[in-house]
Parts: sequence; C-alpha cells; structure tokens
Amino acid sequence: MMTQPQFPLSGIRVLDLSRAISGPYVGRMLCDLGAEVVKVEVPGTDITQVFGPRSRGHTGLYVQMNAGKRNISVDLGSEAGAALLRELAARADVVIENFRPGTLDRLGVGWTVLSAANPRLVMLAVSGFGQTGPEVGRQAYAPVVHAESGLLGRQAEVSGDPPQDVVMALADSVTSLHGTIAVLAALRLRDASGRGQYLDLSMLEAMLATDDYTHYSLEGTYPVFPATGTIFPAPGGPLLISADPKYLWYRLAGSHGLADPDADAPTAQRIAVRAEIIRRWVAGFTDRNELIAALEAAGVAWADVRTPATVMASPTVIARQIAVDVDDRSGGTRPVVRMPYRFSAGRCEPRGGAAFVGEHNAEVLADWLGLTEDQAAELEGSGALLPSERVAR
Repeated sequence: MMTQPQFPLSGIRVLDLSRAISGPYVGRMLCDLGAEVVKVEVPGTDITQVFGPRSRGHTGLYVQMNAGKRNISVDLGSEAGAALLRELAARADVVIENFRPGTLDRLGVGWTVLSAANPRLVMLAVSGFGQTGPEVGRQAYAPVVHAESGLLGRQAEVSGDPPQDVVMALADSVTSLHGTIAVLAALRLRDASGRGQYLDLSMLEAMLATDDYTHYSLEGTYPVFPATGTIFPAPGGPLLISADPKYLWYRLAGSHGLADPDADAPTAQRIAVRAEIIRRWVAGFTDRNELIAALEAAGVAWADVRTPATVMASPTVIARQIAVDVDDRSGGTRPVVRMPYRFSAGRCEPRGGAAFVGEHNAEVLADWLGLTEDQAAELEGSGALLPSERVAR
C-alpha cells in the first residue's frame, strides 16, 4: 500500500504578521509546503483588500496571498495584545513581519524580546531599504523599489519612452522568493546549531541581487544591451519571437531562404534591412499555425502575447492544473494559482481558502496555548483579541 506523500514543512509553525505581498507571499509559500501558518491581523485593512473587487469578503489578491492560512485578530497596540503575541511567538518556529523598521520594537514584540523567550525562533523582517542605513525610515512599496533599483530608468533608456512602472508588484514577489529561501536556510542552520536567526531582508537588495542587468551598473559597461523579445504583428494577433536579431536572421536565412539584397551594404544598413525583411516575412503569413510551424522548423522560440483574459487558456496552464479551487469560506470555491514546485515524492498545494479576519481566534489559542473558549472570550473582552469578522457578519 502506497503512503501519501508528505509535506516538506509539516510540523513547522509560522506567525505571519505581515501585510500586502512581500511578507504574506512568504507565508503562502511556506503554507503550501506544509507549514502551519497563522496570519495575525492587526487593526486596519490589509491593502490587498483594496486592489480589485471583493467577492465573498475577499479580493482575489488577498486570497492568492493568504490561501490556507488560519487567521487571528490581535490588537498589538494594547499591552494585552502584545503579551498575547509574545506567548504565541514563544511557540512558533518562524515569525514574518514587514512593518516599517522599529515598529515592532516600539510595540514590545521586536526581535530582542521574542528571541529571548524563544531562542530557536527564526524571524524574517522585510523592509524597503533594510533595518539599518540612511533610508531606513522611508515608506517602500513595489513601485518605489522599481524606480530606485534602476528598472524603470533602464526600460526608458532602452525604449526611448518616458519612465513608466511595470504592471506587476515585481519587487514584492522577488523579495518574497528570497525571503522564503532565507527562512528555509535559517531553519536548516537551526537544525545544526539549535539557535534561531534574525533575517534582515531589503526589497532594494533583493531586486538588485536578482536583476540580470545589474552587472552593467557594477562595471559601468554602457549602453545596456537588451536581451528582449521582439513582438510582430501576425495573423490572429501579436506574436513574440525571442532571439537575438543576428541569430534570428541566421536561422530564418538557413531554413527559409531569407537573403540580403545587398551583402556589401554598411553594417547598420544591413541590420535595418534585415529587420524589415523579417517583419515582411512574418506579415506574409495568413495562417497563424503555418507561421508557428515555420518558426519551429527554424528552431526559433516564439510566444503568444496573452492578455489577462486569455492567459488561463494556455494549454500548459490547463494541462498542469496550475489553477486550483479552494474553499471560499461561504459555501463555494474560488480559484488560486498553486506554487510551481512539483516534488517526485512530496506534496505542495493550497490547503484551504483565505480565512476571515479573526476566524480562528479560539481555535489557534486552543491549539497553540491550550486556552479554553472562555479564556479566548476573556481576551476578546480585554481588547487583546478582536472579534471575528465572520461572527460580526
């Protein structure tokens, strides 16, 4: 009889104090990998509840970031709430936070206090510009880091257009991926040393460490050579070809007979003429499948330029079941994207929907602290624990 594959992080407890994307996405990844993740809501609305329409209490973005987590609502501004958080952190393996540097220290739940009570604790602190340095106090959302990291300026230099932000919270997502790696490494180190770790993760540093164009800035080798795809008008809609122009010409010339009209022309002129010949060659097809077959025959990488309305129709998205349904907490389901880790003998999958604020107040306090429902109710009465929004409905 075959046994069910195990979740890699089964048994790991995580307190997720973070909001928006840069921290919550770390919690979501750890949760899909099997950790027990409790999202700690503090007074005020998570900004992901603002982006997009709400359905059944949540926006799609909030669900994507928080699927599978349990949820408790704590007033960290009260001494009773801070004391409750300290008790929970004493039983956690990991704490995630992305408040502005110094905020948790002022509330009495910073690293020094929490690690003194729990020396095995791993704490991930995400900020825009780091926990130290001249810009430690700046607000930092993804667009701020896109600009400060040079991404938007580079795009403008390459395109010749004014700087414009990208339509994705790239800095948040990149930071979350680095944060997850750091947490896993710290847990591994804890296994060896017996002691936890404080992880100071800067969004700016995460972007620069990930950017494959940073070497131009490090070495001052300008101008930047853009290794980007080229989009062509094509039958059935725009089509991207991912190939260096010289290599693309070589492949199409060898496979489909494209030729220079004047092989002795100056280099710049030949490059421009070749680009126009390729554009006309693509435009000469009336059937998209025939064009794709010709590119495949030439060994050239191509892509459909999908839109938000068509991306989930990708044959790979469908065949690999990248979108899965989770409980919507209202008697139905809603879709989320699963994490891309496919283990040969392990599990990684969403384990539930996004909870309502405070939905698991009593449940988490019973599991983690052994408190009764009456004791949880007393904490609500003291103001430390805020009432569940689900009950309030």
